[in-house]
Amino acid sequence: MKTVHAILVALVVAAALPAYSRAGVQGQRQKGVPHRRMPVTPHGGEGSPKAPHQCPGVRECTDAENDLPTQLHVEFPGPGGMTLHGHLYVPGVTTREELRNVARRYPAMIYNHGSEQDPKGVPHLAKLYVDHGYVFFAPDRHGQGLSADAGPYHVDEQQKHKGQPDFGAWDVKLHELYNKDVIAAVEWFKQQPYVDAKRLAMTGISFGGIQTLLTAEKDPGIKAYVAFAPSAESWGVAELRERLKTAVRDETAPMFIIQAQGDYNLGPVETLGGILDHKGRPLRYRSKLYPRFGCTNQDAHARFAMSCDGIAVWHEDVLDFLDRWVK
Repeated sequence: MKTVHAILVALVVAAALPAYSRAGVQGQRQKGVPHRRMPVTPHGGEGSPKAPHQCPGVRECTDAENDLPTQLHVEFPGPGGMTLHGHLYVPGVTTREELRNVARRYPAMIYNHGSEQDPKGVPHLAKLYVDHGYVFFAPDRHGQGLSADAGPYHVDEQQKHKGQPDFGAWDVKLHELYNKDVIAAVEWFKQQPYVDAKRLAMTGISFGGIQTLLTAEKDPGIKAYVAFAPSAESWGVAELRERLKTAVRDETAPMFIIQAQGDYNLGPVETLGGILDHKGRPLRYRSKLYPRFGCTNQDAHARFAMSCDGIAVWHEDVLDFLDRWVK
């Protein structure tokens, strides 16, 4: 009888052990060893990492969006004897031989990059326009990207006067200097046999948005301009701000100024957009502030303008604008 009783006690204790072990582990997690997920930082984000679903509009590119056109590198004469380089995308063209044999002239989009040291030709943005029947040309200004060896990087030049009383005037002078590269790129591009020089458009982001506005004022024969967040990071520089107000006031071609909520400063779309509104032709002169995009200022600034998820937000508005004034 004692033997049977001992066996029963042993079985009861054994059955209780797993439950006790599970409760003990759960108790440890609750008291100080929680099971945690690693945070996910969205592409291009800064600051506190958040999961992509917490950042409005931010997502991974689809397979279709990552089916990118072929990029060819080209060189062209810049100001002062410089040799500059750029990124070229032509519908259906994958080799230089195919480029030489292109038998038609396409409408074209010229892109002005921002302050990043290596712009890389913005392939997702190129895809939007190539798929819509445009040649896409992204020249690199001297000191950046493929043209890094042609002259000093503008950010390094800015730093020389940072904090000095003359910084604002110097900053405007720098923008005018680098705009000579843009004008040189336009003039070379208009002569290419695959380009319809009567159907050119220009776009740009940030520093490149500034370049887009300065080019529009000079009127080198471009039909329409689309500027993303021009001077959003430098809107506090009074001299530059006034220079851009003059450029937008004086230019005459169709123009569309775009920003998203969450950008560094919304002064460009509010102030420069207000100048466009004052011109009184809403189809020709447009501005639009889109809803908040991403988790950070940089998401709403650069990612919104250049990445597949941002492009998905604004592409229909921009293509409709270009179809009206360029194609």
